[in-house]
Amino acid sequence: MKQKDSLEKIRHSLAHVLALAVKNLYPKVKFGIGPIIENGFYYDIDIGKTLSLEDLPKIEKEMREIIKKELPFKKSNVSLKQASKIFKDLNQTYKIELIKDLEKYGTTVEDEKDKVKSKKIKSVSLYQLGDFIDLCRGPHVKNTKELPLSFKLVKVSGAYWRGKETNPMLQRIMGFAFAKEKELQDYLCQIEEAEKRDHRKLGKDLDLFSFHNEGIGFPFFHPKGMVLRNLLEDYWKKEHQKNGYQEIKTPILLSKSLWMQSGHWDHYKENMYFTKIDDKDYAIKPMNCPGGILVYKNSLHSYRELPLRIAELGLVHRHELSGVLQGLFRVRSFTQDDAHIYMTPEQITDEIIRVIDLSDRIYKKFGFPYHVELSTKPEKAMGSDKMWQKATLGLKQALKQKNIDFIVNKGQGAFYGPKIDFHLKDCLGRTWQCGTIQLDFIMPEKFDLFYIDKKGKKQRPVMLHRTILGSIERFMGILIENYGGEFPLWLAPVQVVVIPIKEKNTKFAQKVFKMMQAKDLRVEVWSGEETLSKNIKKAEEQKIPYVLIVGDKEEKNQKIAVRKRKKGDLGEMTIAKFYDIITKELE
Repeated sequence: MKQKDSLEKIRHSLAHVLALAVKNLYPKVKFGIGPIIENGFYYDIDIGKTLSLEDLPKIEKEMREIIKKELPFKKSNVSLKQASKIFKDLNQTYKIELIKDLEKYGTTVEDEKDKVKSKKIKSVSLYQLGDFIDLCRGPHVKNTKELPLSFKLVKVSGAYWRGKETNPMLQRIMGFAFAKEKELQDYLCQIEEAEKRDHRKLGKDLDLFSFHNEGIGFPFFHPKGMVLRNLLEDYWKKEHQKNGYQEIKTPILLSKSLWMQSGHWDHYKENMYFTKIDDKDYAIKPMNCPGGILVYKNSLHSYRELPLRIAELGLVHRHELSGVLQGLFRVRSFTQDDAHIYMTPEQITDEIIRVIDLSDRIYKKFGFPYHVELSTKPEKAMGSDKMWQKATLGLKQALKQKNIDFIVNKGQGAFYGPKIDFHLKDCLGRTWQCGTIQLDFIMPEKFDLFYIDKKGKKQRPVMLHRTILGSIERFMGILIENYGGEFPLWLAPVQVVVIPIKEKNTKFAQKVFKMMQAKDLRVEVWSGEETLSKNIKKAEEQKIPYVLIVGDKEEKNQKIAVRKRKKGDLGEMTIAKFYDIITKELE
């Protein structure tokens, strides 16, 4: 058995052990679902009281006692009617709800849009472990003797039943599990380090951004956060100007008819916000492409203009359930670093390679290694199989020409085209999907886009959708966690702080401050009212790269005492020498 399959079976089985442990401790418990997750498992439960982290050790202890008993996992196949009766007798209301979906749709569904009747199923499999019975496909280990003890319960949190805010709030107990104890301990250390780097905590500590109940899911950027954001956007703009892109800005409110024409209405309306203007229906844009298409249609285009590269840092809004919001990683409004390229079929491979090269250069600027995945036609898609095959082949050819290894994700493409995704790897080994390249033959047809060819005839362009950073907000969150708030000098919101030792040294400190400002450095000068040690500690907490200390000695010699983040005291030096050091670092 492959290690991945073996681990998944172990984690699946441990979810059932967790459920039995909870049942032993809280006999009236009602169970939701208990799937495996990356590196672990969880179970959603309803016990009529709120659990805390302090309750987890006793649940974990009970799990270990269950494992020692070498209990078997007993499988049985029963009709849906029998299953419904079993769970009704057990008073397991959530399981009964799942069975009703199976009876009606042949599967369990989470969304109204997924409620499409499929073939009828006649029976389901149940697994029994001790007194716990679950509606489950399996597989599991034969008995608990086969389970390792290298697991740990780590979290208890609220979770709406089936992810809907209108449903009851359950409690989710989550644990991690590995084949070996060392793997578990290494992962727990990684989690601990990730918690220290949590961008939500660092965002508050470093005064970068905040969230408020008056706008749940909508980030508020503070002055230092705007410095970081503007640095990212300025760098993005310069790189795109060098690569032949023209920048546009489109409205955030556009008519319902446009979203119906683009297909977003049929495929995405649950995630959109709506309003009325002059008795007409409008939607806040969840994506930038339809607005960009209108800009293209505004003029007649010749083949000589193609490829036409149009970029937009476009603010979009998407309705996300409050339960899935996660700092800057999952918000309801964000800025996409979008671009749309209009080209001839002959230009496809070269343009995709050009985007790959630009993405590679930008990711290297931030020090991110990455891997590539190719996502193909999903079940709910627009366009013919022929169009999809042609688009998918175009992406594959570009990747092969660049000798880039890639993973194929079957059925994970956008509804209008296949895509290449870039997955960035951070310093903790976590991966983040950021950039995407989507080839689209469908939108040009739906909007009747054309260009004039050499013979003066109308031809249909091919459209390429692409992002590199993805969401600016999310990318900022990734950067904060990757650097742990210790940004490289060029990205640091405050690069230098000048600290006078005494109040009387403030005048010289101001002189140094102005000299740093004249060199376009982001610099602050702090008051000499606080003790030097307190100010140094404050600078360390704010993760400022350089601290310049000035006292009587420094003022007399017209020099500065320099401290560098992580390295400490660099000694006394002239301002000119310090500027040479900092210039080399910025280069």
